[in-house]
Amino acid sequence: MMVVRNLLEKEGVAVGPAAAPMLTGEPGLAKSCYDGVSVEKGREGWPAAAPGPILALMPLHLLKLCVGAESIGDLEEWIAERQAQRRARGEPAEQLHTTRMVPKKIEDILDGGSLYWVIKGQISARQRLTDIRPFTDAEGIGRCHLVMEPVVVPVEPRPFRPFQGWRYLQAKDAPRDLADHGGDLSEMPEELRRELAGLGLL
Repeated sequence: MMVVRNLLEKEGVAVGPAAAPMLTGEPGLAKSCYDGVSVEKGREGWPAAAPGPILALMPLHLLKLCVGAESIGDLEEWIAERQAQRRARGEPAEQLHTTRMVPKKIEDILDGGSLYWVIKGQISARQRLTDIRPFTDAEGIGRCHLVMEPVVVPVEPRPFRPFQGWRYLQAKDAPRDLADHGGDLSEMPEELRRELAGLGLL
C-alpha cells in the first residue's frame, strides 16, 4: 500500500487516511472515487491533486484474542482500572498491550487501523491503534507495545476460531461498528447478539 501511496503523491494525487476505495490491480493501476464516480487510472493521465477530491486508502488492522474476558464489559472494566492507575502515576491516557511479534506493516496499521478483539470465539470490539513501540525486555527478548486509545468500540459480532499471537485483518474483512449498523442491533444485549451471531443469523 505504501508503494502505491508514494507513486500517487509523486504524481500529485492527494492521499487521505479515511477508509474508502482500495488500491487494487497490477502495478501502476489504482482505483479511487472522483465526485462519486469510480475512476481507474493507469500509468498515464493521472489527475491533478487540486482542486480534486482526496484519494482515501483503507487501513490495515490487527486481530487478537482477548484472553480472560467474557464480554465487552469485562474488557471495558479492565481498561478503566488500568487507566485509573495510569492517572495516579501521571501517565498519558493510553492503553498498552505487550506482544512478542512486531508487525512489519506499521505505517499501514497506524494510518487509521484498529486492534480488533476476539472475545469468547467472536470478533466483538475494536480499539484505535495510535502507535507501535518495539523494545527489548530485561531478558533481551524483542517485544513491542501496541498503543491504543482507551475507548472500546463494539462491532458486529463475528465467529472466529482461536489462534495464537495476532493476525493482520484487512479493512474489507473487518466487521462494521455497531453504531453504523442499521436496525436495533446496537440496542440488543451483548449476549443475545453473540447467540444470534453463533447461529449465523447476523
